Amino acid sequence: MAAPSEELTCQDFSEFQDALRVMRQIDDRIVHELNTIIPTASFAGKIDASQTCKQLYDSLKQAHASREKAIKTCINQSSSRVNKLREERNKDMDNLALLKRLRKEQTNLKLMQSELNVEEVVNDRSWKVFKERCRNHYKPSTSL
Repeated sequence: MAAPSEELTCQDFSEFQDALRVMRQIDDRIVHELNTIIPTASFAGKIDASQTCKQLYDSLKQAHASREKAIKTCINQSSSRVNKLREERNKDMDNLALLKRLRKEQTNLKLMQSELNVEEVVNDRSWKVFKERCRNHYKPSTSL
């Protein structure tokens, strides 16, 4: 299963969440994927479960790393915008529009940071299911 390649948009939080939803499809579908690729005892000889588990492991690992990098990039960009807006706000304390933009960006930053926690939960769930179903077929060289 290949991970969808979706470019993460950092400016708008709803677009950010939509992109993450697409990027998380591999995790959302892991149970179905494992049910499809791991053979029952009667079909065990017809499918190379170790190879399919290895491919799924590689796909999961790549998807998780890609999402984490994308989220952290957006957090860094948002943090830079917050800092810039703070500097502007310090120079012009009476600008209400600037204050509003700063507060909105701070909220977006907090929401993006919370996505790292969501990411951890999603990843843990996927690895638990993967280990449960692939433990007899594939042992990764590094621990999960």
